[in-house]
Amino acid sequence: MDHLWQFNFQGLSFTLKERQQLGIYGLQPPYVRTQEEQMEICKTFIERLELPLTKFVYLMDLHDTDEKLFYRLVSENVEAYMPIIYTPTVGLACQKSSQIFAKPRGLYITSNDVGHIYDVLKNWLVPSNRIICVTDGERILGLGDLGANGMGIPVGKLALYTALAGVNPEISLPITLDVGTNNKELRDDPSYVGLVRPRMTGQEYDDFIDEFMEAVVKCFGQHTLIQFEDFGNHNAFRLLHKYRERYCTFNDDIQGTASVVVSGLLACTRLTGKKLSENVFLFLGAGEAAIGTADLTVKAMEREGLGLDEARGRIWMVDIDGLLALDRPEGGVDGYKQVYAKKHEPVKDFAAIVNDVKPSVLIGASAASGAFTPDILKAMATFNERPIIFALSNPTPKAECTAEQAYTNTEGRAIFASGSPFGTVVLGDKTYQPGQGNNAYIFPGVGLGIILSGIFHVNEQVFLIASDTVANNVSDEDLAVGRVYPPLSNIKECSIQIACNILEYAYAEGKSDNT
Repeated sequence: MDHLWQFNFQGLSFTLKERQQLGIYGLQPPYVRTQEEQMEICKTFIERLELPLTKFVYLMDLHDTDEKLFYRLVSENVEAYMPIIYTPTVGLACQKSSQIFAKPRGLYITSNDVGHIYDVLKNWLVPSNRIICVTDGERILGLGDLGANGMGIPVGKLALYTALAGVNPEISLPITLDVGTNNKELRDDPSYVGLVRPRMTGQEYDDFIDEFMEAVVKCFGQHTLIQFEDFGNHNAFRLLHKYRERYCTFNDDIQGTASVVVSGLLACTRLTGKKLSENVFLFLGAGEAAIGTADLTVKAMEREGLGLDEARGRIWMVDIDGLLALDRPEGGVDGYKQVYAKKHEPVKDFAAIVNDVKPSVLIGASAASGAFTPDILKAMATFNERPIIFALSNPTPKAECTAEQAYTNTEGRAIFASGSPFGTVVLGDKTYQPGQGNNAYIFPGVGLGIILSGIFHVNEQVFLIASDTVANNVSDEDLAVGRVYPPLSNIKECSIQIACNILEYAYAEGKSDNT
């Protein structure tokens, strides 16, 4: 029955001769459809579906039944379908995952598998994986702990590796590490498909992740790229620093997010006429995305000639306890936040902080919907001729402000970007097409470059290369309509250029194991 597996992945496009040779003649209707015909039928059907979640379910079913058609449909219609299979719709799909579960995708490794993770990995049918995307489901987008329901994230990420960078899907493996969930609502849901137990923590958790990493290398080889996704803040940085010199790995929430934000900031310099290092940055949020972005921004400013301390001094941060200030009485400042803490009196009111710091760049990574209020946006317009407003939280309902709010409250002078897509905004006689700072501009090209070059240790220079590449793909026409990212329709070209630039870097610096 092996022919039935092939049958699932080409659908009605098998010719009569192929059907006879494969022994599937009679298992399909007699009509032979070209892939072009099938694509038009799919697009027509999707357009008739009203709900994004219904469109998601349809596309995932297509992925299961006709993989070639799925990838061609997505890769040739990125702007239409990426928001469905990725942000923002994937967030809702994860929330509803147990209810819409129809067919397993990827590999589930649970805390019950301690001591046997290698055996679980061997159950994956393809033995030559080069990219693994893994989550433990603790911090899915801005939605929190979704446990085993987070599988949609690695599945969606790896689908984009293929659609946007041409990576063979056979070498990719989505994995969810189900170590339980602290989401009581999920544990009480009779339809929940994951382990019904609180999260594994402490040394027990660390030993579990250690075993997983070692098992991956034993099963698939040392050069397997392991991409971490949506781990909790308290684990994300710790695991990245623990493993980055021992394995081929990166954390997309930290490094991929940083790279795409810095690419947008670099493009902004063409509109403001200021170097990156001439800005003052204020972050709302001090989690993994914010810290990663701040760290890469510092490296970019160092490249322009600033010293490390001077570069860090231009970055201010606010977390749930207020401004990161030295010796603040509530919340403290520890871990990776410490380098951005300022000698300043503790302040909790965000609007007061904005008016005090007078930033030129406001970056939201807080999942605090509406935190960039009209008064704050108006204040930004008084400090700056072209205020930079990046409302990056996902999904869309978590954004710190909308595109329309940013333009309206700054007299149309804001340079705006968001994490989830916003539509065209018309203000007077001006039409704005805001850009989306989507990690999909970065990770497919970075992953492809790592695989092709044989880079083993993924350093920050790789992500600066990706930032430069994306920024260089922003045209004057894009900037004229307020877009600081290339159109999503150009994302495949960006991915290939990123991979090529990483290859050049790897060979020039002796970082490649493929020489």
